[in-house]
Amino acid sequence: MPRDPLSRDRVIAAAVELADAEGLGAVTMNAVGARLGVRGMSLYHHVAGKEAILDGMVDAVFAEVHLPAVEEGWRKGMRRRAVSARAALSRHPWAVGLLDSRTTPGPATLAHHDAVLGCLRGNGFSVATAGLAFAVLDSYVFGFALQEVSLPFDSDADLAETPLAHDLLAAMPEGAYPHLVEAAGRAMTPGYAFADEFEPGLNLVIDGLSHLIPDDVAGPPAPT
Repeated sequence: MPRDPLSRDRVIAAAVELADAEGLGAVTMNAVGARLGVRGMSLYHHVAGKEAILDGMVDAVFAEVHLPAVEEGWRKGMRRRAVSARAALSRHPWAVGLLDSRTTPGPATLAHHDAVLGCLRGNGFSVATAGLAFAVLDSYVFGFALQEVSLPFDSDADLAETPLAHDLLAAMPEGAYPHLVEAAGRAMTPGYAFADEFEPGLNLVIDGLSHLIPDDVAGPPAPT
C-alpha cells in the first residue's frame, strides 16, 4: 500500500507523537524521519530544521486549546480556555515550558492569543488590565501544569493508595513538621486527588480578576 506523501503537517504530527512518547529531548531530525520511515535529510524539503519543527509543535498544542469568544462572556471563556489548556498540557507534558518560548509563533498561536485578549477586551477589560489578566491566568495554568508534571506520582492518583506518600511520612521525625503532616493527612484522605485542586483554584483567580473591571460588567461570581 503506498505511503502518504511527506508534508509539513505529517512531520509536525510525527514530532509531537515522538515527544509525547519519549520526551522533547528525543525530537531530532533523524528520529522524526525514522518515525516517518524516511531519512532525516528528507525533512528539509518541508521544514527548515529542528527549530521550525519546535515552532510547529507549539502551534499544534495551541490549536487544541479552546478559543474564547466575546459572546460567551469573559468568565466562561477564560474558564473553558484554562481547563482545555491544562488538558492539552496533560496530553503533551513536554510543552509546559515551551509554549511561550518561541520567537516565531504560528497562526494557531497568534489566533489563540488574539482570541483571549479579544474576549477580555470585549467584556470590560482595558488594554492594560486585559494584559494583566492574561498573564495572571497563564501563571496559574502553566504553574499548576508544571507542578503536575513534576510530581513523583500521578496527580489523579489516590494518595491513600500510594506507597510513596506513606514512605515520606514515615521518614519524617515525629513531631518535627506538624503542619506538613496535617496537610499530608488531608491529601491522603481516600478520594483526594491533587488534580481536583485545579478548578477551585481557577475560580479564585477568576473572582480576583473581576475586580479589574467595573461592577456592572464583572458578571456573576464563580460557581462553587
